[in-house]
Amino acid sequence: MRTTNKVTEAQRVMTICNACRYCEGHCAVFQAMELRLEFNADNLDYLANLCHNCGSCYHNCQYTAPHEFDLNVPAAMAELRQENYGIYAWPGFMGKLFANNGLWMSLLSIIVITSFFIITKILTGDGFWSVQEQAFYGVISHNTMAFIFSTVSAFVAIAMLASIIKFWKTMCLPSPFSLNWKQVRQGVKDALTLKYLDGGNGQGCSHETEQPSMARRWYHQMTFWGFMLCFAATSTATVMHFGFNLPAPYHYISLPKLFGILGGIGLIVGPIGLLSIKYRAPNEMKGKTNKGMDVSFLALLLLTSISGLLLMLVKDTQWVGLVLSLHLGIVMTFFLSMPYGKFIHGFYRLIALVFFAIEKEKHQAIAGVETINVVNIDT
Repeated sequence: MRTTNKVTEAQRVMTICNACRYCEGHCAVFQAMELRLEFNADNLDYLANLCHNCGSCYHNCQYTAPHEFDLNVPAAMAELRQENYGIYAWPGFMGKLFANNGLWMSLLSIIVITSFFIITKILTGDGFWSVQEQAFYGVISHNTMAFIFSTVSAFVAIAMLASIIKFWKTMCLPSPFSLNWKQVRQGVKDALTLKYLDGGNGQGCSHETEQPSMARRWYHQMTFWGFMLCFAATSTATVMHFGFNLPAPYHYISLPKLFGILGGIGLIVGPIGLLSIKYRAPNEMKGKTNKGMDVSFLALLLLTSISGLLLMLVKDTQWVGLVLSLHLGIVMTFFLSMPYGKFIHGFYRLIALVFFAIEKEKHQAIAGVETINVVNIDT
């Protein structure tokens, strides 16, 4: 059984909270906590992924500093999430990337973007700074781009699936085929609507100040649906290219362009808003080791959107080679980081919310049911 300083601190915090229960109505964390008498690394990982870091429990807690208990549920859960992302990573040695996520993302970005500059310069030769008749496909052909990204996507999909399966098994969860799909739908709904970013009172997060606000929920939604619209743009373009023999570039009123523009706007407004909230949040609300991962993920989303929209504007100019290299490098960096950055967190949280929906209906603990001795709250 995993025993680390972060697990020990989360055990201490949850044990005190379970005795107090003042925050029992705030979110899923405390309702799932009440179904347990003891806490181990597995069920604490489950609780950590239920936590949305809204701040409500922190601002309402009577045992935060300067009290001797010095409770800080959001920070303890954030620290534990940072640790368990690495624990469930596949292949295992890649989990170390989570520890210095901001650093390795920066290095990866430099390497990948530089590689795309070299590739495009080799493919275009003296035409790198020329106007291309086929826009960005004149720089790198569709088939070449499709081959490069489909190969990388295959590895990313395998790595993410392996991590998700490992998380599922460690939580001691039942087979997916034995699930009640009504409960599954409830969990998916809670995830998509960000139900637990309402602060437990329907008024929103108090992440920045004690005054609740729905801003964090709205920015999260804009980021998520912006990403989904960009994914829809790529998917519809693929169908049009291979299914209907309609290759890009597409007109501004085509589905790929409309989805891409709307998604790009969402991926600019959402990440900027979340970065602003994160910057203004008090330090005691944040984990100490996860800042680089959070910021690098939002920065990559933001840069992907900005470079994509810029590419659309310069595709018929001499700048197309330069901007395409930059955009593809950023997108490839994002792809490679998906199993080892904040992106995988969305799947862990979805699983946690689905099984919370099951526990809530059955009124008994399911996820991470193996237990160890309760820590003494006086230690």
